[in-house]
Amino acid sequence: MLEFFYLNGDIYVQGPPSEPHFPWDKEREINYLVSCPYSLYFSEVRPMKLKKSTRPPAVAGMFYPGETSALQDQINGYLKEGNQEETIIPKALIVPHAGTIYSGSIAGSGYRRLLQYRHVIRKVILLGPAHRVHLKGLALPTVDRFQSPLGNIDLDTKIISQLVEEFPQVSYSEIAHAEEHSLEVQLPFLQSILSSFRLVPLVVGDASAIEVAEVIEHLWGGDESLLLISSDLSHFHTYDKAVRVDKKTAGLIEAFKGDELPSQSACGLVPLRGLLRLARQKKMTIQRFDLRNSGDTAGPRDQVVGYGCWGLYENQ
Repeated sequence: MLEFFYLNGDIYVQGPPSEPHFPWDKEREINYLVSCPYSLYFSEVRPMKLKKSTRPPAVAGMFYPGETSALQDQINGYLKEGNQEETIIPKALIVPHAGTIYSGSIAGSGYRRLLQYRHVIRKVILLGPAHRVHLKGLALPTVDRFQSPLGNIDLDTKIISQLVEEFPQVSYSEIAHAEEHSLEVQLPFLQSILSSFRLVPLVVGDASAIEVAEVIEHLWGGDESLLLISSDLSHFHTYDKAVRVDKKTAGLIEAFKGDELPSQSACGLVPLRGLLRLARQKKMTIQRFDLRNSGDTAGPRDQVVGYGCWGLYENQ
């Protein structure tokens, strides 16, 4: 039975999530919130304002270790797995967001490229898909800090307020951020890599590639700004089928053909299409760092989730 309730101007229905991700805690299943379609009509979030408060971790102890030293050791291990090559600074990274035992190694292949620029990058624009709510447009939080077991991260509240004022597709939504893991799992990596930075976190729902690209373009900046797209690839195929499907997806990503990506090819398809559209216009280059799935890392091979990591570079 579904229960409806009213929160922050939205009507919500309480029930199981629409898309489980590794690792999955079935005992918490009923506690997740899924927005009902009527929220698109009853919602009015623009009058909300930023407030001095902190979003606590929602998936610590589930998607990654909840204890500080264990988490730091795990992240450091992923960052040290490969060679720390001297490269030009990436403008953007595409990184996965499953539980760290499944996709942390793949994410680390991209994050380690930032180590030599830890004092250069001071702003991170992070976009990930909405898994727990039905969302129209792009949503920003109303808090001024995000928290992980590694500490607090200050949000760029000036930019956040500006985005809500200037772009009709951008609004505030507490509920969109409350349980969203696609952004949260990136925080320990960023805290381990960068010296000091402010965050602009966007949960992306129903939006066009053009609407997403407009926001990214506005936030582009220089070397001090990093763009992060959080996305896994195929879901719940057998190992061999996932390898074939993800290989095709990787080819389309590397050809900047976001509009040709099938709807089930990546859970972060909407923000991914926005970035690829802009990257094609700017004639950027792209480098694949890793392409594997949960069957290669820590999961069984009868049903797997695909993960890829890429860096995008501006022409020098």
